[in-house]
This record gives sequence, C-alpha cells and structure tokens, in this order.
Amino acid sequence: MIIDCHGHYTTAPRQHEGWRREQIEAHTAGRSPPPRPTISDAEIRQSIEGGQLKLQRERGTDLTIFSPRAAGMGHHLGDAGTSEAWASACNELIYRVCSLFPKNFVGVAMLPQSAHVSPRNCLSEIDRCVNEYGFVGINLNPDPSGGHWRDPPLSDRYWYPVYEKMVEHDIPAMVHVSMSCNPTHHTTGAHYLNGDTAGFNQLMNSSVFKDFPTIKFIIPHGGGAVPYHWGRFRGLAQDANLGLLSDLVLENIFFDTCVYHMPGQELLAKVIPVDNILFASEMIGAVRGIDPETGHHYDDTKRYIDQLPLSAADKAKIFEANARCVYGRLSQTIERQAAKVG
Repeated sequence: MIIDCHGHYTTAPRQHEGWRREQIEAHTAGRSPPPRPTISDAEIRQSIEGGQLKLQRERGTDLTIFSPRAAGMGHHLGDAGTSEAWASACNELIYRVCSLFPKNFVGVAMLPQSAHVSPRNCLSEIDRCVNEYGFVGINLNPDPSGGHWRDPPLSDRYWYPVYEKMVEHDIPAMVHVSMSCNPTHHTTGAHYLNGDTAGFNQLMNSSVFKDFPTIKFIIPHGGGAVPYHWGRFRGLAQDANLGLLSDLVLENIFFDTCVYHMPGQELLAKVIPVDNILFASEMIGAVRGIDPETGHHYDDTKRYIDQLPLSAADKAKIFEANARCVYGRLSQTIERQAAKVG
C-alpha cells in the first residue's frame, strides 16, 4: 500500500466556501451567520472523483490521509465562535468524504484555533473527531494570527493541553500554518515554509519531548529549511548543550516528501534517516503545474521516491510502514474502513 500522509480537500463544493464568506461577513457586520448549506453525497462524490481520486489512480497511490484545505482554515478570521463553527463544518465534510470513499481516504482534523485564544478551546473538537469520526491526526497551526506570530511558541506550556490530548488518543500533529494575512509573507511561497522551519526550531528548543516522550509531529513540505540547514541546527543544539540533534528530535519529529524537484528529494533522503520520512504529495495543493524540465506534475512526488537510490525495504518504509507507525490509529482505521467496503 502507498499512503500519502498529506492531502487537503481543496476541491470542496463551492457552497461550502461560499458559506464561509457569508459567515465572516455576518461576523464583521454583527449579524448571525446564515445556516450551513446542504451538500449532497453526489456533489461530494463529483468533487473527489474528478480530482483527488483521479490522481490517486493515475499516480499509483492508494490512500490519502485527508484534511480540510490548509489555507482555508483561516484562524486569523473572525473569533473563537466562528472558528468553532467553521472547523466543525470542515471536519464534517472530511468525515463524509472518508465515509463515501473508505478505501481511499482517512481523516485528519483541523482545529478551531484563534489568535490569543487558549488551545483548550480545541479539545472537544479533537475528542469528537477521534471518537465519532475515527480521525487519525490533527493539523496544528503554530501561528493562528496568519503571519504575525502573536501566540507563544510550540515550546510553551500554553500548548500542553493539546499535547496531552494527542498522547491520550495516540494521534500525531502535522505542524501546518494557514493563510497569511501579512503582505510580506506569501502564503505558500514563504509562510508555509517559515511555519515548518519555525515549528521545528521551537520544538527542538523545548522540553516537550521530555514531558511527552511518545508524542509525534510531522513537519510538512519536506521540513521547510530544516534538512538543508541540518548542520546549522546540529550546531545550535550543541551550543545550547541540548545534546546530539538526532537524539533530541528523531524519536518525535518526522518529515514528509512534499518537495517538488528531484534534487530536493535526494537531499531529504541523504540528511534525514529513512525511518523519519513519510510519503506525501499534498495533491491537489499549492503547486499544480507541470514541470517543463520533466514533463510531469511537480506534485507527483511518487516519481521522485521511485528514483531514489534506496532499497525496496527502505522505500516500503517511506511509502507505508512509517505512516502506520507515526499515525498510531491508522492501521486499525484502515482495517475498520476496509471491513465496511467488504
């Protein structure tokens, strides 16, 4: 099985995004939001069959760990109430996709985060998504302010209620920012990669892994700048008397393969141990075009992994085994959803 650990519902029916605009407009005007739209199973099927499912089949992948559109989380918009309603609506849609296509998608939750609002606000949604929907992870936004970084770093005990819930449910968090409202930080070209790098650095310089020895985080987009600057982080850890970087983070931090050129994948595989790399493409995501140098889509990342000079056993880890280890509930969920189909 080939498991893609990083997919977003970027093709959700238009009325879903339309309701979000109406919700924020109503909040700004001090009005009650309109009722959520009715979205049929047929509309959800159409949105998936012509998009993510089609690309799964074309590119030879089997299962996508699927979450709401990252840029659409919009934690900087509205307030805690609008975030709660929006997260609920988005997660419900993911659950419906997974129910309609149980062999192809497993859910990950977005959280109802808001800047300057305690992460405790997210705990009931985590419980609901794990217990009722069978989700296997969460996306954790280290910057709910949308590019202004106004909340404490991930090293702070401010985040510990979420960490405690992650350990309780045996679920990892993908450290994933949302849309940037800061004009100096392009959302996908700068803010995403900044968030990856900053999140890693914050966790590296923390006692999180001492306090939560089994906790797991995925740093997406190939880890941002981390693999390229692994020597810098090793040196920083050494100068701070934190010990060897590999000992410090590699039991708890993992990296995905959303890197859209062959040299980048080669670097990732040379620097990061194979046990810490999870296959991912983020399709259909931020980079959708065809690379003129290869004639293939940039985000067809399986092609890169296929070409790496790794053993079949190591590639099997990247494609499947590592995801089953990091997402502690994944194997059970795959079996349960397969039973529904069978």
